[in-house]
Amino acid sequence: MKMKPLLTLYVTQFLSAFADNMILFITLAIIKQNAFPDYYIGVVQASFLVAFVVLAPFVGAYADKNPKSHVLLVGNGIKAIGIVALFLHVDPAVSYGIVGIGAAVYSPAKYGILPSLTHSDTELLQANARIEGFTIMAILTGSVCGGLLASYSLTGSIIACLSLYIISLLMTLQIPKIQGNPSIRYGKEAKTFLKDVASLLKDRTTRFSLVGTGSFWMTSSVVRLAIIAWIPAHLGIESVDQISMLVAITGIGIMVGALMTPKLIPARKYYNSYLFGILMIVSILLFPLITNLYVTIGLLLLIGFSGGVFIVPMNSVLQDKGQGMVGAGKTIAVQNLVENALMLSGVGIYTQISKVGISPDISITGIAVILAGFVGYLILQRQRLKVVV
Repeated sequence: MKMKPLLTLYVTQFLSAFADNMILFITLAIIKQNAFPDYYIGVVQASFLVAFVVLAPFVGAYADKNPKSHVLLVGNGIKAIGIVALFLHVDPAVSYGIVGIGAAVYSPAKYGILPSLTHSDTELLQANARIEGFTIMAILTGSVCGGLLASYSLTGSIIACLSLYIISLLMTLQIPKIQGNPSIRYGKEAKTFLKDVASLLKDRTTRFSLVGTGSFWMTSSVVRLAIIAWIPAHLGIESVDQISMLVAITGIGIMVGALMTPKLIPARKYYNSYLFGILMIVSILLFPLITNLYVTIGLLLLIGFSGGVFIVPMNSVLQDKGQGMVGAGKTIAVQNLVENALMLSGVGIYTQISKVGISPDISITGIAVILAGFVGYLILQRQRLKVVV
């Protein structure tokens, strides 16, 4: 029996994101096994993000030109090539970089198809919340399974990842083939990409959303890497499987926050999401003071929950408004550029300061201060957006 298109999309996204997050902790195990320096995990993460920045002018046009179900299939296929490269002992940064190319292709379609499968602002917000929830559930379970499987068998964990990509790829065949715009030309679209960026940054609503989502993902990427280093220093836990379980706890919080967003922040009051950004900042700032495992778990849950509520309303309003301004796929491509440029900057800086021996406590405090600057900007913009709405 065929699943409904939205449910199929959710499951496909879950499987693909599950494998994405397995790879990170499989790679962490490979780094430890082959005695790479600890900071190399930052290099691996950066290699994944580079593809999003470099391909941003093209992947949105590709998603809008072709049926988005076809684009999802191609993205998963490229990810599968990346995991095969890891199986063949290609450098982890190169292998994860190939996975990043697949993810960059996949991303505009996974969000850009939502307006075509929903029928109202509220339904779109709910679909965003659910796909975010499924994604975070995948981050949670994929991280844990990646750590556990890698500690048991690296080869088995890599094969499991490849299998998940193939299953996800096959499931995309059940998603309706909604025709794109075949008149789109990549060369022309690449030239107009900067205009699309300028248009979305010029509009108050979409600028608010881009700043909000970009700052969230930059913070999350740095905190995730810093926590991997923080856990052994503060809790004395060294094993990859236990570290992966703790890091994944944030995912539980984000999933709960994302799923509760429609009740906490109505679609037309997305500008109030800054309140949960403040809660996220306070939670992060407490980390350098903690040495207790149970308090750590509580804080990770709180960071995740506040982050989930912070990001979902902004995702929804950006897609809704951006679709009419520059097109759904290109809106997500611009969002990917902003988010991944900020993430790449954050991870790059974190990698460099880790290289010279600066403690994860300072990194965690620093990223909280940077997030506070972004949230401060959102607070200043809030009053103007209330007038617009």
